[in-house]
Amino acid sequence: MAAGETATETAAGLLATQCSRAFFDLVAQGGPIGVTMGRSYLGGIAIRVEFRGVPDSLAKSVYLEPADQVPMDPLDGVRYHHAGFGVPLVAFALPCSDRPICRLYPPEGVFRPVTMWLETPSDTGSHDDTPVLVLQNPVLRPEHVAGTNRYELAEDVSAPTAQLLERTRLKRLAWWGMIGGAEVGKRSGLFLLDDYDPNKTPIIMIHGVAGSPLIWARLSNAIMGDPELHRRYQIWHIVYQSNAPLLVERYRVQHYIDNAWSVLDPDGHAPARQGVVLIGHSMGGVIARLLCAQSTPEVWNAAFTEPMDSLHADATDLVTLKNVFQFKPYPGVDEIIFMAAPQRGSPSAEGLLGRLVGLLAWRHIEEMTGLMRIVAENPKAIQPALQSIFQTGHITSITSLRPDEPVTLADEKLMPAAGVRYDTIAGVLPGVKPPGDGYVPLSSALLPGSTTTLIVHSDHKVPNRPEAIAAVLKILREHDSSHDVVSNATP
Repeated sequence: MAAGETATETAAGLLATQCSRAFFDLVAQGGPIGVTMGRSYLGGIAIRVEFRGVPDSLAKSVYLEPADQVPMDPLDGVRYHHAGFGVPLVAFALPCSDRPICRLYPPEGVFRPVTMWLETPSDTGSHDDTPVLVLQNPVLRPEHVAGTNRYELAEDVSAPTAQLLERTRLKRLAWWGMIGGAEVGKRSGLFLLDDYDPNKTPIIMIHGVAGSPLIWARLSNAIMGDPELHRRYQIWHIVYQSNAPLLVERYRVQHYIDNAWSVLDPDGHAPARQGVVLIGHSMGGVIARLLCAQSTPEVWNAAFTEPMDSLHADATDLVTLKNVFQFKPYPGVDEIIFMAAPQRGSPSAEGLLGRLVGLLAWRHIEEMTGLMRIVAENPKAIQPALQSIFQTGHITSITSLRPDEPVTLADEKLMPAAGVRYDTIAGVLPGVKPPGDGYVPLSSALLPGSTTTLIVHSDHKVPNRPEAIAAVLKILREHDSSHDVVSNATP
């Protein structure tokens, strides 16, 4: 492989790759294999395993499976990969628990792309001739050097995501979460789809009611499959229990983001804190808008008739109430992409399903328990139109999406702060009256002041549409350019 002749170099690289795959298939016998850094035995053969640029999230022991054996069904058959030197594998590690960052990894485990090959020991003066099985990170280290020759590594960035999606239980848990199921609540938070990089711009994706990060599978795959975008961005997924009123959900999501930053960048100086992009689907889009907005007295006055300072209540309950109703634009965000977001509510929230969910979900909202205590101690401080539902606690994510809900009418006027660019993507189905995607009317999804607006032929699952994905990629590339201009102009 270090030969000076091109034909010899190419043939040697191909032969090394073929032999490496043959060895893997021999020891794996059709299944995954487990390896640990250092000396070990595979199929009775002594081997030394060497990690090169492999992220800390995988620790020192991983399970390996050929990337080409991972089905792409969860990603609609779209696989981003390219040929080259070495064997593309999926490296899987069980969830860790020994570091704070462990709680930012998915409970299913950590799945990352690696490229594998066999080579002879590099230390020619050593008497140890044990073959070396190399596992290299093809994203951070995309080449292997032999002599003066550089070999581009084979890579498959889609297989790890597909493996994660195959193992997750989120699809079933999301519906239970909407009606108060505890399992989604237990695993709520912000999760890293890729390893944290203090110099890469975060894209924080927020799902909607009864949703989960599964709605972002195809979009996430497309971003990670674009080498330039993957070099610039890191994807973070929010998981939240979508049963609570809108302002409570906004408070929860802010809490998850705050917790993530406290782990990833406790000093608050990472370049990644600037230029953050939010992408929200359905109610997640409304949450994204409110995360970038300044609360107003009108929002408080829509629910209460007296100032907060005059209320009599437990101090902890008052702190939660203040955090829910009084907020500022989240720092560092300068781009939002709304996808099928009911910015002015949805008539579907008034339908049979909406009423059924409202009846089931309210008993499982922790924040509402504190609000009910405040209402009990201050009955005259509540707006008459809301007294009955506040006293019983019958207010949920669904009720807060009703177009005539008083607090919703107030908070829908809250717009992203100056300097935050936002784009709107909405869906329309033929024959739907009023025009919309079957859940969100077009009149509710379109937001004045959007930098770009795209209407696609789609049901409510707008993030799955190829046209919508292409539009997001274009927006991200333009965001790259505008952010570079600002960064380069800063002394």
